[in-house]
Amino acid sequence: AIVNTEKLFREDLRKFLPKNINKEDSTILVKGYINDWAIKQLLLKNAESSSSLDEITNIEALVRDYKESLLINNYKERLIKQQLDTAIVEQEIAKFYEENKENFKLNEELLKIKYLHLDNKIINKKELTKLFKSDDIEDLEALEKQQLSFKNYQFNDSVWTPLDKVLLKLPFSKGNLLNKTKFLEKQDSLGLYLVTIKDVLVRNDTAPLSYIKPTIKQMILHKRKIELIRDIEKILVRDATKNNNFKVY
Repeated sequence: AIVNTEKLFREDLRKFLPKNINKEDSTILVKGYINDWAIKQLLLKNAESSSSLDEITNIEALVRDYKESLLINNYKERLIKQQLDTAIVEQEIAKFYEENKENFKLNEELLKIKYLHLDNKIINKKELTKLFKSDDIEDLEALEKQQLSFKNYQFNDSVWTPLDKVLLKLPFSKGNLLNKTKFLEKQDSLGLYLVTIKDVLVRNDTAPLSYIKPTIKQMILHKRKIELIRDIEKILVRDATKNNNFKVY
């Protein structure tokens, strides 16, 4: 195919055609490709002829800047991958948290909650409720052994859970769940719900370290990346100056 002075060769088609394709399908693909190629060349020719020299110069500058940015960023990412220390000890996380605690304000409510959703068909509800309300570790273990018969549950009330996630699973109001309570119980057509709330944090409270630890790790790594890139840039300038590849007049 030829459009003005631009040519499309058989070798160009082989690059995009899948292997082991049948004749009919390859013919359809080739015709579509040639048509798309021709339209692109015609549009490009009209765009070039109707654009001013300033417009073309600006576009070429943008392309050059974009290419340079891609090359530089790709180079930086390679250096970061090779040189960045990604090991973060607990002491560093704790120190970062204490130094920036005022910046870690919650924008959501958190609960330390234990809950259990039982099907209406379960016959030993009283026994399971007794085990659920107990603080004895043996009772909790006995409850966990029967978890396959539960519709939904969470027994670990030492972790912080977003209130919004809890509301999706339990038919209690936001007000009910934000009050620390020893025991909540509710029955509906879907079953029996048992809840105990150990602790509550509301919006603008300081976020607990255990909850934002992943965020802090990312912040520490980001800080290290910035410092590493700055060090690399300083070394580049120093070496270029030393080798007379960089001079200021």
